[in-house]
Amino acid sequence: MELGTLDTAPRRGRHIGRWILLALVVLGGAGWAAYRYRSWRRFTATPAAASRPVGRVVPESLHVRVEVLNATGTRGLARQAMFAMRDAGFDVVSYGNSSEPQDSSLVLDRSGHADWAALAVRALGAARAEARPDTSRYLDLTILIGRRWTPPGEPLHP
Repeated sequence: MELGTLDTAPRRGRHIGRWILLALVVLGGAGWAAYRYRSWRRFTATPAAASRPVGRVVPESLHVRVEVLNATGTRGLARQAMFAMRDAGFDVVSYGNSSEPQDSSLVLDRSGHADWAALAVRALGAARAEARPDTSRYLDLTILIGRRWTPPGEPLHP
């Protein structure tokens, strides 16, 4: 009988160790899920003012070629801005990332049409425009999306 008593003590220690390991795994998984949920909410949450869809600002007869560049660390923002600018009537010919970070959005007038840059500023909501002519590009505007820009809530583009 004494041998049976000695055998149960190490087993109990193993069971406690397994429960501790299981608790650590569950807590780690819950922490990871909370972190991912918070980062997802921060990415998808938009203020009430930004949830309105962008209306068409470019006349049907006008074709303004635009390049949209993400100047933030937020992934996928250039794609969302591309859809918003297309909804506003711009011809977005390319989108991607910028190497220079921007706090606020900037519209660069490449073709000398300040009125087209003003249309883009109106479509973005809060941005500033600068004239930086560049005849080597097949573009009218370059839009650098800054950290302060919030994408519109509608329409949803998968």
